[in-house]
Amino acid sequence: MKELIEYREKLLARLHEATSEFCEACKSYADPLASINGGWSAHQFAFHVRGIDHEVYGMRIRRTLNEDEPEFLNFDPEVWMAEHYDPREPLDMILSEFSASIHEIHDVLKNASQSVWSRLSSHEALGKELTLQLWAERGLAHLEEHLKLLKSAQNL
Repeated sequence: MKELIEYREKLLARLHEATSEFCEACKSYADPLASINGGWSAHQFAFHVRGIDHEVYGMRIRRTLNEDEPEFLNFDPEVWMAEHYDPREPLDMILSEFSASIHEIHDVLKNASQSVWSRLSSHEALGKELTLQLWAERGLAHLEEHLKLLKSAQNL
């Protein structure tokens, strides 16, 4: 159990660190609306990552915390982005909202009992008995994926 507790502590610490790194990486681009290597802009990455937190991983963590075995539907990030992306929304506001959401999740999970991590949910495509820990891991993996893309583009 000691190793599992340490793993969860490291997961939360990395989530906190990666959030700060992601926000700084987005802010480091002189023109946040300019395409990065022919792809999305820093602004689009920020909008997407905040949206995925709100609509997917953060939401799933919160519902799993507060409901008994919630069931989640599939989510199509491309459709969501096409329907919701607003280039006029200030980057600082996007990053502030994202950061606040992650910090709230961090604080709740840091102070929660270990049993909270094992609370169950289900997903229409992924199946049953999906733990809150899984959603936290996937949320961090998603954030890390986009952080890596932003950083690697800067090092070209």
